Amino acid sequence: MAEFVYPPVILAAKTMFRVLDNRIRVEGAEHIPATGGAVIACNHVSYLDFIFCGLGAQPAKRLVRFMAKKEIFDNRVAGPLMRGMHHISVDRKAGLASYREALEKLKAGEIVGVFPEATISQSFTVKEIKSGTVRMASAAGVPIIPMALWGTQRLWTKGHPKTLTKRHVPISILIGEPMHAAGEDAEVLSKELRRRMSALVDKAQAEYPDKPASEADRFWLPAHLGGTAPTPEEAKNL
Repeated sequence: MAEFVYPPVILAAKTMFRVLDNRIRVEGAEHIPATGGAVIACNHVSYLDFIFCGLGAQPAKRLVRFMAKKEIFDNRVAGPLMRGMHHISVDRKAGLASYREALEKLKAGEIVGVFPEATISQSFTVKEIKSGTVRMASAAGVPIIPMALWGTQRLWTKGHPKTLTKRHVPISILIGEPMHAAGEDAEVLSKELRRRMSALVDKAQAEYPDKPASEADRFWLPAHLGGTAPTPEEAKNL
């Protein structure tokens, strides 16, 4: 598959992060397979998560094909980039085609990135996850790689203005050990996947080097850590 768009986009992103001095920490990159298919299952706290999730696979020199909603592909600016990077358009009214496309890519040895929570978690904890991630990995016979991002919500998250040029923001990318889905109960394994993702998020939060600079800045911390983000129960009602 020709890659005319993805490499320059990665280079531009890395250049921007260097200019902004975003201190990006990647831990566990050895868990990304050097070859062969895999599903990366990442938590979702920001509109920018696909960028940083993709960066987590860069030490292994892998490109991630993300499953993203069709509306992004319909955008006149983002659409051509998404198609050029061979991401997968998901039409929620007709999801079978995107599922089949993802399976084809996995069986062809690609890495597919998914956000099993389906939408951004406004509580900044891991929401209940869909079993489709596990079912897809099982059908393709590939491992699932849990991943956690932290810090991206400070740049652009739901319900808050974007601050894409904010400088010196640390970004944590933690990657867990592979899970093998073949022959396992999808619901049971989905609960285990959520547990592992939550453990990675907890670790990222505990080790994060920054604290809110003001009362208003506490929006990016979850309630259980003293932040003003809604609790998981409150977030369900939003």
